[in-house]
Amino acid sequence: MPYQFAAPTDTALPLHVIETEALDSWLAAQAPEVSSWVRLNGFAARIGQALLVPGPGGLALMALAGYGSEEDRARGHFALAAAAQKLPEGTYALASGLDGAERETECLGWLLCDYAFDRYRSRKARAVNLVAPDGIDAKRIEAIAAAETLVRDLVNTPTSDMGPDKLEEAAAALAKAHGAAVSTITGDDLLAQNFPMIHAVGRASATAPRLIEFRWGDTGPKLTLVGKGVCFDTGGLDLKPAANMKLMKKDMGGAANVLGLASMIMALKLPVQLRVLIPAVENSVAGNAFRPGDILTSRKGLTVEINNTDAEGRLVLADALALAAEEAPDLMISMATLTGAARVAVGPDIAPFYTDDDAAAAALAQAAKAVDDPVWRMPFHAPYEKRIEPGIADLDNAPEGGFAGSITAALFLRRFAGAGRYMHFDIYAWQPGSEPAQPKGGVGQGIRALFQALPGLASK
Repeated sequence: MPYQFAAPTDTALPLHVIETEALDSWLAAQAPEVSSWVRLNGFAARIGQALLVPGPGGLALMALAGYGSEEDRARGHFALAAAAQKLPEGTYALASGLDGAERETECLGWLLCDYAFDRYRSRKARAVNLVAPDGIDAKRIEAIAAAETLVRDLVNTPTSDMGPDKLEEAAAALAKAHGAAVSTITGDDLLAQNFPMIHAVGRASATAPRLIEFRWGDTGPKLTLVGKGVCFDTGGLDLKPAANMKLMKKDMGGAANVLGLASMIMALKLPVQLRVLIPAVENSVAGNAFRPGDILTSRKGLTVEINNTDAEGRLVLADALALAAEEAPDLMISMATLTGAARVAVGPDIAPFYTDDDAAAAALAQAAKAVDDPVWRMPFHAPYEKRIEPGIADLDNAPEGGFAGSITAALFLRRFAGAGRYMHFDIYAWQPGSEPAQPKGGVGQGIRALFQALPGLASK
């Protein structure tokens, strides 16, 4: 099955993963005919090189995968997947190489190396299977691969099939698969139950705005995940240029990543009391759209001046964060494709995050390095607080000047997150070009690092 390890079998082909600097010593230990074949075929153990070595009768004796140098591997991700994509169909079993801490990450890359979004175009999946090597937690890696696949599929699906109602269905399907309790507040009921900013942002769409919630687990620390579910963002009345709308199906990438993280937590039964909140809206244009200059009153009671209707993600998150804070969880995490400023700062690969907890930031950075899921801490810079205070209202949703856009957005959200422990991720959720195990399209960001760190983070 896709994204799962193969069962052990005697017919699995031995796979040797070889670093460039180790090739000569490896060849010296082989039979002369093997060494000659490898050299004649130009195998230099570079990343992305793969080679079958024939044995007696012409049948394959073994397979080789280039692993490059440490410097080469530092310039990319999932080096083994680069070779796996070039191997012929079959089942492989690791015979040598990958002895370090990178083994689990590289095995994850193998499981994901054949991912393709095929909802609208059929394809024949390649059966390049790997037997789970000794010393890894195969169930954990499979659960992470399934979660990453969920994130990618959700983000890649266009809004015609992933509007607020369909995002609700996806969240409910995941929750119910793990026995979680699901509830949704929809349309004008958002006003009746005091979620005015979620309602204001989504009311112009043909599909009603909603707040999706599910809970799982009844022991352990209280962990609340909040994901931005803007299923499409026209920019509202401050309409985006056409070129800037092309990727706006991914503006629910925060919600997708939160669901991916929740999937890992539930599948592997992490001992937490999990609560997931997703404000799901489409920021559209109609006669009842919220306007520049409007002042909205949030669930928390803070008033917000709307200086740009394209800064809507922080508005829907604010109401959800205020609800989450009322329960005082041990840890609250928000994820959102929130600002272009974050992309200017760190590019598409790195997930910037904000927290006031130095120990949590250090633990997350260590976890990110261990699982090759890069993150970078950004500052809640207090002197910028005045930039989000317009004077006419308590808060400004889009400060003038354009400086420090990711920081001011994070400071805005912190006003609603309460006094508890809070982490905010300003992610991109999109792979702009194809890389091994990461084809162009939707992608998980920061969730593997978070999952690695959560046992320590949630309990503090």
